[in-house]
Amino acid sequence: MFGATLWLTLATLAGLVAGFAREWLLIAAWGAGGRSDGFLVALFLPEALRMTLAAGLLAAAALPLYQARSAERRQTWLAGMSARLLGLGLGLYALLALAAPFWVGLVGPGLDPAAKAEAAANLRWLAACAPALLLHALWSIPLQAGQRFVLPGLGSLLFNLPPVLYLFSQGNASQGTGLSMACLLGSWLMCLPLLGPVWRGGWRPWQLRGEAGDGRELRGRIGPLLFSNLASQGLAWLERLVASYLGDGAVTWVNLARKLINLPLIALMSLNQVLLGLMSAEQGAQRLQLLRRGLDAATLLTLPAAIGLVGAGPALIHWLLPAQSANGPLPELLGWFAIPLLFGAWNALLARFAYAQGDTRLPLHCELAGSLINAVLLLLLPFWLGLSGIALAALGGVIVTNLLLMRRQGLLGPLRWRPQWLAGAALLSLAAMALHPLQGPGWQLGLSTLLASVVMLALALWLRPWKISP
Repeated sequence: MFGATLWLTLATLAGLVAGFAREWLLIAAWGAGGRSDGFLVALFLPEALRMTLAAGLLAAAALPLYQARSAERRQTWLAGMSARLLGLGLGLYALLALAAPFWVGLVGPGLDPAAKAEAAANLRWLAACAPALLLHALWSIPLQAGQRFVLPGLGSLLFNLPPVLYLFSQGNASQGTGLSMACLLGSWLMCLPLLGPVWRGGWRPWQLRGEAGDGRELRGRIGPLLFSNLASQGLAWLERLVASYLGDGAVTWVNLARKLINLPLIALMSLNQVLLGLMSAEQGAQRLQLLRRGLDAATLLTLPAAIGLVGAGPALIHWLLPAQSANGPLPELLGWFAIPLLFGAWNALLARFAYAQGDTRLPLHCELAGSLINAVLLLLLPFWLGLSGIALAALGGVIVTNLLLMRRQGLLGPLRWRPQWLAGAALLSLAAMALHPLQGPGWQLGLSTLLASVVMLALALWLRPWKISP
């Protein structure tokens, strides 16, 4: 589990670093204002599709179906699904491109007219990413079934590489159309490393027919997962919508904070994919044992990262981002966004525990309840507390989802969630009160790194997720 997670983590890290570099270069070239807000609004829907697929929407539904087939039937299944998803991608492209002004107005209604017009023009190019994103997700399934996770994990790096190179080379002269075309190129680059493996696995582009009922079977599995992800992306949309009314640059700040928060989640994302494959092959007590080890590993990975982000947020912004970011709302926003890391880290693993048993509806019901709490808080807190209210709304939603997932699966007793949550709350409070207010980036970063390192060592000695408990 940990070997596969390590290599996938390294591949995912490269992609997330490239994604962060894209946001950094965008702010450096255009500043945090209406123009950058408009591009991020245009990118929202294609990026939501990419992140949804990267989080395992298609794999969670299709991987068990693929593994249950013989080698010959797997080839037929992959051929039929490739044709269907390519057609679906072209349909999504037409839907987004033809109604681009409508989608821009829906995502960022608070943008000024000039930013909306430029965003609509950019979306017409960005929408063409949809077919490649769907094919990448599908072609990753045969590799994941063979415990080969690294090539699919390179997708984020390949997607972000062309826009990073474009912004780096063009700087202030970069244009929205050029940046959008670079993202389109990146979406098709994602598929290139997978062509060889799927070809050797028997896929041929001229074989378009699958077995009767394959599509209906996949739709039955993916339906609850799709609704769950739509709820998650709906919250991200609501965040953008609320932020667009909080002044120029607010959308950019929220997006950049989300990018920074995603960096410590890379190992967790990799762990989720690996554990799904392992738990799908186990039953009963062995599956529960894998879940315990995965949850302990999630705490080990996320709590020290959250402590570092809360304590050293201002120092990180001071050194890593453009000078204008250090004086803006980003340091405080980053600290608030770090708090849900620990409490939300378990949600994906708990949902995959249900997926491994073939139950995709229970996680949907729990996540919809948490999303409802998040949405209600989003409509209240940001207009009272500013940008920090967006992060607090997310915290309320993930805690409700987490408790429901454990309760509905009878896991409140078998899992050690109380001591881990209490320890996390105490240590995060210490970082917020003692380290975040420190003056001097050097002291702040050094002490936060020391505390995070000590906590990681203590958690490793306490939880020992690599050890199988009796």
